[in-house]
This record gives sequence, C-alpha cells and structure tokens, in this order.
Amino acid sequence: MSFSLMDRIDYMFFPLIFGCDLKSSSPGGAFARPPGFSSCRSSAVVLKKDKNRVILLFSRFFCFINKRFLPVFVSRFMATNDLMTELQKDSIKLDDDSERKVVRMILKLLEDKNGEVQNLAVKCLGPLVSKVKEYQVETIVDTLCTNMLSDKEQLRDISSIGLKTVIGELPPASSGSALAASVCKKITGRLTSAIAKQEDVSVQLEALDIMADMLCRYATCLLVNFHPSILSCLLPQLTSPRLAVRKRTIMALGHLVMSCGNLVFIDLIEHLLTELGRNDNMSTTRTYIQCTAAISRQAGHRIGEYLEKIIPLVVKFCNVDDDELREYCIQAFESFVRRCPKEVYPHVPTVISICLRYLTYDPNYNFDDEDEDDNAMDAEQNDEDYQGSDDEYSDDDDMSWKVRRAAAKCLDAVVSTRHEMLPEFYRSVSPALVCRFKEREENVKADVFHAYLSLLKQTRPAQSWLADPDAMEQGETPLTMLQSQVPMIVKALHKQLKEKSVKTRQCCFNMLTELVNVLPGALTQHIPVLIPGIIFSLNDKSSSSNLKIDALACLHVIMVTHPAHAFHAHVPALVPPVVACVGDPFYKITSEALLVTQQLVKVIRPLDNQSEASDSFDPSPYINDLFTCTIKRLKAADIDQEVKERAISCMGQIICNLGDRLPTELPGTLLIFLERLKNEITRLTTVKALTLIAGSPLKIDLRPVLPDAVPILASFLRKNQRALKLCTLAALDILLRNYSSAVTPVMVDAVLAELPPLISESDMHVSQMALSFLSTLAVTHPSSLGQLSSGNILQQLIALVRSPLLQGGALAAMLDFYQALVATETPGLGYMDLLRMLTGPVYSQSAALPHKQAYCSIAKCVAALTRACPTEGPAVVGQFIQDVKNSRSTDSIRLLALLSLGEVGHHVDLSSQPELKTVILDAFSSSSEEVKSAASYALGSIAVGNLPEYLPFVLQEISSSKRQYLLLHSLKEIISSASVSGLKPYVESVWSLLLKHCECQEEGTRNVVAECLGKLTLIDPETLLPRLKGYLLSGDFLKTLEDPDLNVRRVALVTFNSAAHNKPSLIRELLDSVLPQLYNETKVRKELIREVEMGPFKHTVDDGLDLRKAAFECMYTLLDSCLDRIDIFTFLNHVEDGLKDHYDIKMLTFLMLARLSSLCPSAVLQRLDRLVEPLRATCTTKVKANSVKQEFEKQDELKRSAMRAVVALLTIPEAEKSPLMSEFQSQISSNQELAAIFDSIQRDSSSANMESMDTS
Repeated sequence: MSFSLMDRIDYMFFPLIFGCDLKSSSPGGAFARPPGFSSCRSSAVVLKKDKNRVILLFSRFFCFINKRFLPVFVSRFMATNDLMTELQKDSIKLDDDSERKVVRMILKLLEDKNGEVQNLAVKCLGPLVSKVKEYQVETIVDTLCTNMLSDKEQLRDISSIGLKTVIGELPPASSGSALAASVCKKITGRLTSAIAKQEDVSVQLEALDIMADMLCRYATCLLVNFHPSILSCLLPQLTSPRLAVRKRTIMALGHLVMSCGNLVFIDLIEHLLTELGRNDNMSTTRTYIQCTAAISRQAGHRIGEYLEKIIPLVVKFCNVDDDELREYCIQAFESFVRRCPKEVYPHVPTVISICLRYLTYDPNYNFDDEDEDDNAMDAEQNDEDYQGSDDEYSDDDDMSWKVRRAAAKCLDAVVSTRHEMLPEFYRSVSPALVCRFKEREENVKADVFHAYLSLLKQTRPAQSWLADPDAMEQGETPLTMLQSQVPMIVKALHKQLKEKSVKTRQCCFNMLTELVNVLPGALTQHIPVLIPGIIFSLNDKSSSSNLKIDALACLHVIMVTHPAHAFHAHVPALVPPVVACVGDPFYKITSEALLVTQQLVKVIRPLDNQSEASDSFDPSPYINDLFTCTIKRLKAADIDQEVKERAISCMGQIICNLGDRLPTELPGTLLIFLERLKNEITRLTTVKALTLIAGSPLKIDLRPVLPDAVPILASFLRKNQRALKLCTLAALDILLRNYSSAVTPVMVDAVLAELPPLISESDMHVSQMALSFLSTLAVTHPSSLGQLSSGNILQQLIALVRSPLLQGGALAAMLDFYQALVATETPGLGYMDLLRMLTGPVYSQSAALPHKQAYCSIAKCVAALTRACPTEGPAVVGQFIQDVKNSRSTDSIRLLALLSLGEVGHHVDLSSQPELKTVILDAFSSSSEEVKSAASYALGSIAVGNLPEYLPFVLQEISSSKRQYLLLHSLKEIISSASVSGLKPYVESVWSLLLKHCECQEEGTRNVVAECLGKLTLIDPETLLPRLKGYLLSGDFLKTLEDPDLNVRRVALVTFNSAAHNKPSLIRELLDSVLPQLYNETKVRKELIREVEMGPFKHTVDDGLDLRKAAFECMYTLLDSCLDRIDIFTFLNHVEDGLKDHYDIKMLTFLMLARLSSLCPSAVLQRLDRLVEPLRATCTTKVKANSVKQEFEKQDELKRSAMRAVVALLTIPEAEKSPLMSEFQSQISSNQELAAIFDSIQRDSSSANMESMDTS
C-alpha cells in the first residue's frame, strides 16, 4: 500500500483532533500507520511543537469537516472543540487564507443540524474575533445579521447569541479601536432595520436584545451619530401589541439615555409627555409610565428638570382604577425619589400621601378589628398555641398586593434619602408602617418591615446630636418620638412573632435587633411580651436554621442592652431552648447559642452591679445545664473554629461568674484551657478567657495551672501577632495583681526575658501594656526588679523616654513605672541612680537630644521621681536652679533644668527657693528660643503649685515688663492647669489685664491673649461669656463672618468649626443663615492672588487660601454633626469646585467625597459624571521633569487621595453603570502605576477592617 503526503498528515493529526487511534476507528483500515511512524501520538506532539507547520492542523480540519467525516456528529463536535482550544492560545497566528477558511467553516457550523456543534461554533467566535483581521470580523457580523432574519428559529437564536458573543469580545470603547467602531456601525444599521420593519416578533425581540447590549457597551462614543435613528426605530415599539417587545424596548431606551445627546433626550421626553397627556390606551399608558421610571433609574440626573411636568401626570394616573397602572406609577415615584432627590423634594409630601393611602389598599379584605383588641397585650394571656391563621384570604386574581408592595418600597426610598424629614416620618410614616405589620401578603409584609428598618437605620447616625443634653431642640426629637411609639411597635409585633411564616418572624427579629441598637433599654417593660415569641421560634421544629440564628442574635442583643433583673422571671423558660440550641448539629446555631449562653450567665449572676434584685435571684438550678452543654462543646476537637472560640469564651464567663459553685468541675476545665492555650488556633481566645477569669471578684483558684500557663504566656510575647501580645500582657498583669503569691520568681524571669523587644517606639500601645505590667511587678514582686539594672529592659526604657513619640497613655504608664520602681528601694535603682540615667546624656554633652519632646518626657519622669521621694526634692531643685544660672551650661542643660523645675513645681511648692523668680526671668533673655519657651512654661507651671505666691508676680511682670509674649504664655499655662477654685479670686484682675493687651500690634501676642480669654471664660461662663460677646463690634458672632478683614473671617470660621465639632447644638439652628456665607468663602477670588518676584523667579501668592481651607474644614465637620440640615446638592457644588482647587483644598475634598459616598450615596450617584472628571485629571497629571522632589511627593499623595475617593465611590451600588466611571476604571486598569495604587488602597482598607476585628 502506498502512502501520500496528505495521508501521512492525516495520520498525524487524527489523534490530535479526535483523541483516538485512527487504525482502530477508521473504516476499512484506509488510514493504517504509514512506514516510519512508530508512534502516532509522539509524531503529533513533534508536529504540534513546530510553529511553522501548525497551520496544517487547520488544513486537515477543513478536510475532515468537508469530506471524510461530515456525516459523523462526534467527529465534527470533537474537531470543533479542538479548534476552540487552539484558538484560545496566544501562540496561534493565522495567514490570510487560513483566516478565510476558518471563518467560513465556523459560520457553516452555525447552521449545523446538531445543537451541540452549533453551541461550540458560537463559543469559537469569541477568541476568533481577536485572531482575525477586521474585514473577516465584518464578514462574521454580516453573516450573523443575515441569519438573524432567517425563517429557521434555531438559526436565528444561535446567530443572535453569536452577535452578542462578538460584541462582548470587541475591544472596549476607551481603547479607541477602529474595529469596534466599524462593527458597531454595521450592526446598528441592520438592527434598526430589523426592529422597525420586521413582522416576525421573535426577530424583533432578538434584535432589541442585541441593541440593548450594544448600547450598554458602546453608546457613549461609538454610536453617538446613530442615536437619533435608534430612537426613531425604538419609539414606535412602545405601542407594540406584544408586551415582551415593549419591555425590551424600554430596556434599550434605558441604556440609550445614559449617553445620548441632549436633543435626542429632549425628543424622547417630549414624546413620553405627549403620549401620557393623550392617554389613548391604558395598556400603552402603563408602558409609558414604566419607560419614564426606567429612564429615571438609568439617568436620574437628566430627567430631574422635567419632573415638574411628569409628576402631576403620574399623580393623576394613580387615581385611575387600574391596579397595574397604580403599581407602575408608585414604582416611578420610587425611582424619582432615589435618583432625583433634589428635584423631587417639593413633591415628597404628595408622594408620601399617595404611598400611605395605597399602603392600606386592600379592597377585597376586611381586617377584624377584634385582632387589635388591647387585651392582646396582656402578659398573662394564654396564647402559647397561636400559630397564625390557617384560613387566610387568598385570591389569584387580586393584584392589589402589588400596589401595596410598591407603596412600601417607595416609602422605604423616601425614608432612606430624606435625612432632614426624620421628625415628620415619625409623625406620619412610622404609625402607618407599624399598623401594616398585620399585612396578609407575606412579600408585602417583608417590604413593610424593611421600610421600618430603614427608618430606624436613619435614626442611628443622628443619635450623637439628638442625645446632646445641651441641644436646643428640646421637646420632640426623632429619638423621643420613637421612644413613645415603642409600646405600639411591640403590640404590632406581638402576634407576628408566632406566625407560621418563617420570613415574617425573621423580619420581626431584625426589627427588634435594630430597635434596641437605636434605643438601648427601650424594651425593659415589654420583655414579658417578647420572650414567649422568641422561645416559640427556638422550640419550633419546623423553623429554618436562619430563623433560629436570627432569634438567638435578637435575644443576645436584647440581653446585652437591658438590665439583668428584667430577665430573671424568664430564665426558667429561656435556659432549656438555649441549651438545646447549643447542642444543635448546625455549627452556626451552636455558635450563636453559645453567645447567648455567655450573656445568660451574666444575667443569672451579674457581678458588676450587685443590686438587691440580683442578690435575690438564685442561679443554682441552671448552673449544671449551662455548664454541661458548654463543656461538651469545649471538649470537642472536631468542630468548627467559630464554635471552638465561642465555647472557650462562654466557659470563661461561666467560671468567672459561677466558678465558686463548680468546685469539682473547675480543675478539669482549667486543664482543658491549658490545652487550648497550647493550640495556635485557639490560643488568643483562651488568653482572653483566662484574663476574664483572673479578674473575677470570686477569686477563682488558678494556682494549679499557673506553673504551666505563665511560661506559655511568656512565649506568646515573642510571637508576631500583635493582638496576641496585647491580650497576653493584659493577662499577665491581672495574674500578677490577683495571684502574686502563686507567681514564682522563675515565672517572672521568663516574662522579663521577653519584655525588652516590646518596649519600643514602634508600637506605643504594646509599650504601654508592658510598662503597666512592670509597674504591677514593682508592687507585687519588688525583689524581681534587681536584674533590671544590668538587663536590657532599662536601656529600652531610657531609649523610649527620649522618643519624640512618647505621649498620652504610654507616657502616663512610664511615669507610673518610675514612681513604682523608685519606691521599691532596689539597690542600683534608687532616686539618684535613676536620675543620672535619665539626665546623664544631656549633662555629658555628648550630643543634644534630637527632639524637644524628649526633654519634656525626661522632665516629667524627673518630677515623678521627685514626687515619690519628696526628701530628695530640695537638693535636686537647687541643682537645677544652679544649672540655669551657670553661664557655662549648654542650652540643652538649661532647657532640661527649666522644664524639670516646671514639672516639679507644678506639684510641689517651690516658694522656699528665693532665687527661682529671678533665675527664670533672666532665662527669658536667652539667645535660644527653646530656652525662652521652656522658661515661660516653667514659670506658669511653678505658679500652679502656689498661686498666691506666683500669680500676682506674673501679673505684675506682664504689666511692667516688655516680655509680654513669654509672660502671657506663662499665664496661659496657669489658667489651663490651675484649679477653678484656686483661680476664681484672681479672675477679675486677670481679665482686665488681658483686655489691655487685646489690641497689641503683634499677632502672636493677640493669639495668646485670645486663648487666655477663652480658657478664663470657662472658669465663670455666666459672668464672662456675656462680656466677651459684648466686645464684638456688633455683639453678634455671626456678623464677624462678614467682616472686611480676611483674618477676622478666617478666625470666625475656625471658631464656627470648633462649635460644629464639639457643640453642634449651638449652631444647628443658625445654619440657614451661615451656610451661604460659608459657601461664599470657598470660591477662589482673583483679586486676592498676587505675584511676588523672588530674584529671577515669579511666585504666585493666594491670600485667600487659608480662608478657603477654613471654609472647607467647616464643611467637612458639618457632614458628621449636621448632615440633616444641609442641602446636599448645594454642598456637592462646592465640593466639586474644591476638587479643582489648590493642593490642600483637593486633599480635603477627596476626604469629603469618600465620606459622602457612605452618607449620601444617591446624591453622589446623581452627580457622579461631574465628579469623575476632576478625579481623572488629578490622577493623570504629570509633574514637570525638572521639578523639585517635594512636587513629586505632593503629586503622589494627591493621586493616592484621589484614588481613595474613587474606591469609596465604587462602593455605591450602580456607580459602575456610569459610562464615565466605567471608562475611568478601564483607564486605571490599563495604567500600571494607577492600577498599583488602586490595588494597594483596596488591600489597605480590607486589612484595616481585619485588624479592627482582631483587636476588638
């Protein structure tokens, strides 16, 4: 038998394509193995590796398809599958002839009789589009468009899928690809023709579907010229007799309005308004209302200006007796409220009124008034068997429930977007929603509950200012109104808690959870009514897992937020179902039940507040059940991680509160804790549990496990897990305090060996905890501190004292430790030893300390030591005075001596030192500004220690001396630190002296006088505040915002910002008049910009910058404290301007934008397109190559801040639908630098969330 070359190629490729040996499968042995081919598989692999001959694969593929194997379905399927695999590889390169053949054959396979082959051929189109040239793609599109008009339904379907595949694989619009533009233009013409002229509805549907997909992807830039023709072909379809055609037309129009030009949009809106006004046919009217709502959802920012014409028409149609039309009208209202919040504002009362009317619209059903009988709330009523009505009304033709559901959803939208109307909502909307908790249709009831949940969530952010005791709005606030409605809410929920519907009961539990989060303790009087309903769901065998989880979560929150005695009467009923849930096989139920058990332990025996009620309650009957169910979970090794951790926490609480009642069980349980401590997975939770037990007032005996536990805890201090270090230090501290007799020196040494690395400025919180432990050790085991003098710990302590970061809690812990250490009288660590260690580097003159804060910290430590050893004080103070006097002393020595004198004199009367006043006043003449500042501080601080001696002296010096600035700083220190009672006799003399210096020429002096006046006013506000106000020219602070002097206006804004931050109630009622002035100060004024010549360069100076910064800072503060009083759209206008302003202003507005994204997402979404452009400009700005390093750093920081704002904007639902935002995202992804920043910020935000969870 002779073999041709083609036969040899067939033989090589048959296994590659079909996955089988040709010799055994081909008929008649026509393809027997040719000579020289020992292995057909290896030959195929060899050829496959040869890139120059890969094209033969496609050549043989065409042969197989056309000639030899076409009748065999399996052959075509497998060949097509292999082709798709090859096309997906980047290495495949096709020449023109191969491209033409592949395209022709794929298109032919789309007409294959077998559906599986057709599906594979469609999948091949995706990778093929990116592999072939543009004219081949046009061929594919032409053929697919022609096939869409075919009489064969299967071919039409597969071709429409093919077109969608091709459109999906085209390059994005932002890439500027000519291919995408060409294909879109070609498809658009064919589609508009098919939509407008095609009589076959199925063809119309497919064409509309593809048109919507293409408009979604490419309408912005590639189809702009086609928008008028697309609109003209779509509008007639709104009157199609087929509902499916009308719906898909609405979808396509929704995508079109996102990017069409203004003229096209006006034509569409005018057409809708005309048709709605004509109202020829109720069916088409419904379609037009739906279309209007869809346009609003997709392009709310564009339709807003037409609402004045649209809303009256929609209101009119609400009164037509057509339930379906009413539903669409109310859905349109919901869309207007969410997407056009500013323009819809005047109509909100009308919308609320319509929603409230149709929320109760149920013409075919009468609610029995007896259901609302007051006796239903009787706690004694025996209604345990109530499980909802079995004969509820049902009618398949009744569509009124859809109207009620739409009304509930619209109210939800109103409540979610109108923060400023909270009081009105509690007057009108809240009672109506509560009354509809009895709704008979389950889906509607769920939406009613959701609307009320939204109302509660809107109330939560306002709690800070609503609960302000100084608030001017005494009387009816949202919280007080909610408080008064709690009985009505509980009454409405009472029966719902025992409904058969699982969904209804879940809604009830979510409601109660949110209610007690908003108003902790609000249900105290209603616990007897609610507990039976919760128990009912826990005991219900038919309950779903999610229902039990929600019931347990609700019970937990209620128990946490209410006093223990409120539950004592219900403990017998609560314990059995909770214990049963702990034993539930589903781990999530077990986990939630363990949380409840832990709280239940606190309820049956509270340790924090031993009231008479808790003393009278006997926990004994329940201890065994709670312990048994928890120990079973604690012992189990093969359970979920969450259950393990909560079992440990729960058992820790049981031992903490009930350990004295478990004498026999305690030793074994502690041994289990010891085992869990050795496990890396459970050690952190176990450390927390041991800390809880060690701190118990019951003095639980932990001595049996301490020898093993303490070394393990010591080893945790070298682990890399920060939360573990912090918890371990807290545990060791409490063990030392409460079990000092059982902690041996060996144990202490093990801990001390691990401490040096922890005392470092790199983590001040860990350092603070380590210092607290050392302070406790100094009290409980003073003998163990002897090794500090020779160890690394003391070196680390001295290094930390010199750190500029030491302040706050860490500094306080350092001072406590030094006082505790010197009190131990340990050899080598006495007063003088420690003093030398602290001050030695300064006196040795080896080098000045790098930061002034180090001198302040050393001075505070010196003062702490001196207070602990008062007998050493006079000698040391005398030495410091000599150091200041000595002309050979360096500035560093003088600085430390003065600060130390000030710190010591603050607590100790130094009037016995006759030279002190003179020495400090002489220091005011030093050439060093730091020494002068230290002398000023020292004089003020020393005066606090003896006001009668030093305050008159300071006042006299201010009056007679020329060094008022330094002396006024001393006075400020006195006013800030001295007691109110001590200062009161001097108030008048100080006040009159300060007023004399109010008009000093030096701005620095005036600023210090202002601080002094403010602090002095707080000592006697009733007398001094009216005086201070009287000194304003107008007597009205707000008038200063209009002062012609820039500095006066700036300081007025700083004051306003402080009030907004600390006492928002003072300014809330003034915002209507203040905000226009505030916004006015955010504008760039050209008359305040000037050029300054600096040698050969010109430098631009903006004198209005500081004023604008102060205004934007006020705006940022108002977001937190007075959001409900702000017109958010006017606010956004100025934020938008700030995005294009100076570097400092941009940084502030980026922060505001991120904040607004979470507070007012719907408003930001409406302005998204206008906000994206300045963000894009910031991210794409390049610094000139010859700029200084600081310019590059500033631009990098701007990019990061802008990107944070982008990440925040993308958290808004539907933000990605914005064409400009989508395009910007593509730009970020394609730019390596921007993509790296974007990814980094996303990682940072997620890791920050994890860290906060870890240390909570």
